[in-house]
Amino acid sequence: MPLTRRTLITGLTAAGAASLLSRPASAAPVPAPRTVVLRGRPAAEAERLRMQTVYRTTEFVPTGLYLPPGRALTLEVRANDGVLPVAHVGAADTNPDTAYRYPRGYALAEGVNTISDPGGGPVYLSMAGDRRARAVVRFGPEGVPTPTFVLAPSSGCGDPALATSRAWQGRAGFAAPVFAARGTTEAEFQAQVDTLTDAPFVELVSPQMIVTVRRETFLQVRDQDHAELMRLLEQVEDVEAAVSGLDGSSAPHAPTPLGRHLINVRPEYGPKSTAYATHAYTAYYDAYTTTRLLLPDKVRTTGWGVYHELGHQHQQMAWRPSELTEVTVNIYSLAVQRHFGMPSNLVTNKAYETALAKLPVTSYAGLGAFEKLVPFRQLELGFGDGFYPRVHRLVREERPASSSGDSARRFTLMALYFSRAAGHDLTTFLRAWAFPVPESGYAELAALGLPAPGIDLTALVER
Repeated sequence: MPLTRRTLITGLTAAGAASLLSRPASAAPVPAPRTVVLRGRPAAEAERLRMQTVYRTTEFVPTGLYLPPGRALTLEVRANDGVLPVAHVGAADTNPDTAYRYPRGYALAEGVNTISDPGGGPVYLSMAGDRRARAVVRFGPEGVPTPTFVLAPSSGCGDPALATSRAWQGRAGFAAPVFAARGTTEAEFQAQVDTLTDAPFVELVSPQMIVTVRRETFLQVRDQDHAELMRLLEQVEDVEAAVSGLDGSSAPHAPTPLGRHLINVRPEYGPKSTAYATHAYTAYYDAYTTTRLLLPDKVRTTGWGVYHELGHQHQQMAWRPSELTEVTVNIYSLAVQRHFGMPSNLVTNKAYETALAKLPVTSYAGLGAFEKLVPFRQLELGFGDGFYPRVHRLVREERPASSSGDSARRFTLMALYFSRAAGHDLTTFLRAWAFPVPESGYAELAALGLPAPGIDLTALVER
């Protein structure tokens, strides 16, 4: 993948500022982080609107600190452009007191600040502003250092010679901060886990990922190759961004400089499933965290749940009626499977055989979960891997209005954008699968005057 996919999302090691996680010569535990240098980045909601996605991603920059409930933390702030950072305390759905389910934000002023939070939790920073803006945040000694693994640039995040250069920092068109130039070795990280025992969390950080894990969960599977784990998660995001057409060809299609936050949540939160996705984070219960999320080989071979949840943060509003929430998300999941050379779930679940036997379909809603996905994959088989990137780019360029409660309009927009991306009128294909596109939508499609496809798209299958 090009370096435009590799904008680092967390803390900047800069001249005159101490590293967020200084790296000792031996595998001794690192000292508590004291200084973070931030660069301006777009706000998460502004990025959501630019990308036209349903969910926004995270603005958080990890600090490597945990703040106990009620303890006062001092932060000294210096800024160069009048843009000031915000401190956040808490990782979503991890606090045993549900009153503190979501992180709490504290606006910081120039000079010395003191914050205290009744719920406590990991400490993060954010700074929404022009990429030229800089701020230095120096922490007092009150924070509790958290074991933090940082993927080194030489471990798969591009050319290490660029790691602290201006070229590296601005490759994606936005200035994203750099967390640590050299990263963390596995030995150093394991030493942190052994000695930094007061924080109830462990974090793993790479250019586009923050993984926050409750300590007791992490200890169950601590003996893993964490550099390989983070490289694989980076690849998952790269593939899904490519499907989304975030190719850097123009400003609307630039990869986001914001990251993805994956959180090991407590069992009392969220739906009773293995994982879920929402604004700012994706969530994973203990059972999935210890059998999939934290195991590199499982992420590569059976990581459908991770691909799926991150895919939700790539779904676009315009063509995601509620009926397709758990369907179109797997366009991204299938792409990641192909990237890792794994057989398609549509093949292993015999979805082609069972779905094609039902053609012409009388009720799309009556199809099975993987059967519903078959026509979406058939469009890629018919029009190539560039099909969905074209759809995403058209939607970002035109930003069509649609209401979350208006499924008819969203199915219409799906029909229109899919046909335009294909260069063909897909009416016959959509009717064969009984997609609930209203007749008014088909009339809009006919008015485009596109030719019919030259092949029977409904017959396309993978082997």
